[in-house]
Amino acid sequence: MAYESVYLEKELQIDRIYTIHYFEYRNDFYYAGERHNFWEFQCVDKGKAEVCAEDEHYVLSRGQVIFHKPNEFHNLSATGTNAPNIIVVSFACNSPCMSFFENKLLEFSDTERSILGLIIAEARHCFSSPLDNPYTEKMEKRQDILFGSQQLLISYLEQLLIHMLRRYTTTPRYPSSSLDDTGPVSSASRKIVSYFEEHIRDSITIEDVCHDNLIGRSQLQKLFREEYGYGVIEFFSHMKINFARQLIRENDMNFTQISEFLGYSSIHYFSRQFKKICGMTPTEYASSIKAISERPQDTDHKNNKEDKNGADA
Repeated sequence: MAYESVYLEKELQIDRIYTIHYFEYRNDFYYAGERHNFWEFQCVDKGKAEVCAEDEHYVLSRGQVIFHKPNEFHNLSATGTNAPNIIVVSFACNSPCMSFFENKLLEFSDTERSILGLIIAEARHCFSSPLDNPYTEKMEKRQDILFGSQQLLISYLEQLLIHMLRRYTTTPRYPSSSLDDTGPVSSASRKIVSYFEEHIRDSITIEDVCHDNLIGRSQLQKLFREEYGYGVIEFFSHMKINFARQLIRENDMNFTQISEFLGYSSIHYFSRQFKKICGMTPTEYASSIKAISERPQDTDHKNNKEDKNGADA
């Protein structure tokens, strides 16, 4: 076989890093300001801080971040009422997509805060210069720098910016609670699928479907077998489990709550149905790479906790 490589574009590229700082300021801290020909962002990790960007003034709270484009004047000060912790990162990037960050006051998500934590940790591996000196003009590399530390630092920063760009600019795409269409389907079956979506939390029988949709049992079964390859109730079961997978990924309910939410008679029956359709238990699915890969990327997810899961479903 003749294999052919695929060229992958790099749409955002950090060319160099100037400073990475984590400051624990006093409540009377004041930095007069500066301008430089590279990017910088300031993020509040605790407390509040006042920032001036050209003629605009902002008060940043925990989790908020402000970006300063090249040659934009900016300063930083404490509000006088608390001692803030501030993260400052400055870097060179000429990628056109960076225009998104101009004049932006944004908020870091939990995922982005985690990436920022990796940046600070890797900076300690990479640089001997203290990260809490606001007047450092050049970061000095460590003599015993860890293998790959410089590359990871660049990679984490690029990941952070890409993640923010996608979260703020990409329209969310959530998985459908219904099965994928296997081909052209009739208006009659689409009507029944809509009926299923409206009753996704209910326990319904084939008699309910026939009665509420004015269709005969044999006609209904024939319709779904021909158009979807499933029996009617089997199709509805798949819809329920697909929705359960989405709820597991969102991680706002434990398995018992999901089971009750979707109208199952017990957590054990829910578990059996889930494993029958997905090939793994809800617990196995929640910690699987498959679940991670299917998460909506505009939404952050808390770490799974053992006490949330209830029974081992």
